[in-house]
Amino acid sequence: MRVKRYVVDTMPEAMLQIRNDLGSDAVILSTKETKLGGFLGMFKKKKIEVIAAVEADEQANTATKQRQAQAPAPQKAAVPQKAVPQAYKKTAELTLAATGAKVSADQAQPEAAPARPEPRGAEMTSVQAGQFVTQTAGYGESAAANETPPSNVTFPLSERGQITGGLRRSEQPQPAEDREPEARNSVEAKLLEELQEMKAWMAKISRQSMMKQQLPAVLEKLQERLIQQEVDFDLIEEWITSSFDHWEESGRTLGDAELFAHVRSQVLAFLSERFGGGIANRTRIVYVAGPTGVGKTTTIAKLAAEQLLRFHRKVGLITSDTYRISAVDQLRTYASILNVPLEVVQSPGDMQRAFQRLQDCDIILMDTAGRNYRNELLVSELQSLFSAITDHSETYLVLSLTSKSQDMKKITEHFSKYGLDKVVFTKLDETGSCGSVFNLIREYPLYLSYMTNGQNVPEDLLLPDSKKLCGMLLGEEAP
Repeated sequence: MRVKRYVVDTMPEAMLQIRNDLGSDAVILSTKETKLGGFLGMFKKKKIEVIAAVEADEQANTATKQRQAQAPAPQKAAVPQKAVPQAYKKTAELTLAATGAKVSADQAQPEAAPARPEPRGAEMTSVQAGQFVTQTAGYGESAAANETPPSNVTFPLSERGQITGGLRRSEQPQPAEDREPEARNSVEAKLLEELQEMKAWMAKISRQSMMKQQLPAVLEKLQERLIQQEVDFDLIEEWITSSFDHWEESGRTLGDAELFAHVRSQVLAFLSERFGGGIANRTRIVYVAGPTGVGKTTTIAKLAAEQLLRFHRKVGLITSDTYRISAVDQLRTYASILNVPLEVVQSPGDMQRAFQRLQDCDIILMDTAGRNYRNELLVSELQSLFSAITDHSETYLVLSLTSKSQDMKKITEHFSKYGLDKVVFTKLDETGSCGSVFNLIREYPLYLSYMTNGQNVPEDLLLPDSKKLCGMLLGEEAP
């Protein structure tokens, strides 16, 4: 037996090639869809893979060659109507012979009665094939009269399904086939989405390339400054692109001063929406959390001094930092200087007793032990302490500006599970970069509340000033 594989766009094209190569006695063994070509897994073209076979006896070969010699040369523009039905009819007859059904010459004629319905089951394939022969017999009467279906041909049921599956879709419900259009639509939708994203990305790259060539000197200088300040690229692009568009809309008549002012106005507008002020008047309890070594205890002392000396509120202190050596002694020293009560707790039960002892205070500030933010168990211990009292409370996250921006984001991600409200940035005097401030408050719903720039209590506790912070970012003034 001679077996040959074809990869084509359509079934009529496959039928034409099979008829020309193997003759009209050829049998289709299987058909399936496949995808070829493409770039990086995309843009693949759908093809149909067809496996056909013919008995390789000398008489069949001689007859095939004679028919091919007599037949005119095939034309790509048109597919003969007889080619497809005859090949299908031949395959259907072989399938009927394999299942024990007898296909007579009368059944190939248009006048033949349609096949009687049989019970649904494993032999549904033969019924469908017989129906298809009856419906398509009119396309090739003369060819059907000269052809005799081969006998004693046996196909496994799995191959029978492949043979007839590509010939005609069953009229009976077939869930597997019903799902094919949905899967195809899903793939096409995903491909369309990827193409749209690629188009937007290419447009963005093209625009950036154009801007890089035409960017005014002042905007180019500001862009380099923002990169040095470690501002996220998306935020830099937003500000610089907006200023570049403003410059083009003006006919490129704006000077350096106007462009600088435009960038500055965007930075100020960004900060105006993210300032949270200090501790609210209605707040009764302030929880202070953060990683190790950021200056939480000193910040607690500064906050206590501010509330006591500036707002004349009665202050109480609580600490749960019993892990670090001398941590309690450090806060006790500050409490003694400020003449405020201090309670030490180690469990949620201690928290309730401490709150009862400090119930006469206007505001209670609670210091917590520094935690390795990578250890989820240690960080989760804070939740049991924070949940003791939640009414009229605020939770502050303390971060050091000497930390890397990416580390700050990871720390915030871990602690944000326990309900953060505001953020305090420390050690402003120890760094010349403040870009991480903008990155953090842009990505997380935290309000910038305080900044510290030294060890002095309470002088070095600052409410954020948008103009000063903007000046630090753009290089107008030193920290």
